[in-house]
Amino acid sequence: MSAPVQPSEARVEAEHPEAAGYRAGRTLPLRVEAMRQLRRRRTLLMGGILAALPFILIVAFAIGGTPDGEDGGGGGRGGSRINLMDVATESAANFAATSLFVSAGFLLVVPVALFCGDTVASEASWSSLRYLLAAPVPRTRLLWSKLVVALGFSLAAMVLLPVVALAAGTAAYGWGPLKLPTGGALAAGDTIPRLALVVAFIFVSQLVTAGLAFWLSTKTDAPLGAVGGAVGLTIVGNVLDAVTALGSWRDFLPAHWQFAWADALQPELEWGGMIKGAAISVTYALILFALAFRGFSRKDIVS
Repeated sequence: MSAPVQPSEARVEAEHPEAAGYRAGRTLPLRVEAMRQLRRRRTLLMGGILAALPFILIVAFAIGGTPDGEDGGGGGRGGSRINLMDVATESAANFAATSLFVSAGFLLVVPVALFCGDTVASEASWSSLRYLLAAPVPRTRLLWSKLVVALGFSLAAMVLLPVVALAAGTAAYGWGPLKLPTGGALAAGDTIPRLALVVAFIFVSQLVTAGLAFWLSTKTDAPLGAVGGAVGLTIVGNVLDAVTALGSWRDFLPAHWQFAWADALQPELEWGGMIKGAAISVTYALILFALAFRGFSRKDIVS
């Protein structure tokens, strides 16, 4: 069965004079989709988990004493190896940076996969997708609205964590410069811009996961399959990056650059690793988003 053709504005107005006010660009406004997603239980649950993490870390540090890590991680080829855990309780800025470090590898992957993978697939599982398209909401408009809102919520999740960590860290450890485990410190006035850069890079690096989840969401009617598939493939990428036998091939893995943001926490800001990581991530993401739009435009919607 061939996929139904979306009616153009001119065709709709010609065949249905009563629909003369129809405008494809006004269907499914972003604010409507955003409110729908905001009210969902999984959105509130994910926000609660991210907001609670800094307080859990504060309790853990209080129970365990001064943090003393052995390998705090760092960038890929473009990032310096740093140990953030050693200085986690030195100031609110250090605590926020540590919260991002312990979350970037997996925890922040989950909201991205959840918000982007639960978009189209959830509508299909509720059997409401065909009714949205019959409104009529053009397929491109439907995907665009859902993708923009999903990426917006993903970014909000990444901003929420350091904001709460800064507030909780200020109360627990006080405000001050960001002390570096390698020696030296960033002035208190420079920490917010640097942390904002870190969040921006983490968001860009997670666009691959967003693309995977969104593409899978257009291919299946099971939201859990899309979310789990994206998380699983992201984990596979991390595993492959650990295989040193791959040599320079690892440079083409997004996971290889996921901690390149460590370069933003150096006295002298280094862009090399972050630029390479962002380029790899954006390239993969654009391909996956294009596959999602192309496949969905030809898909026969029966649910």
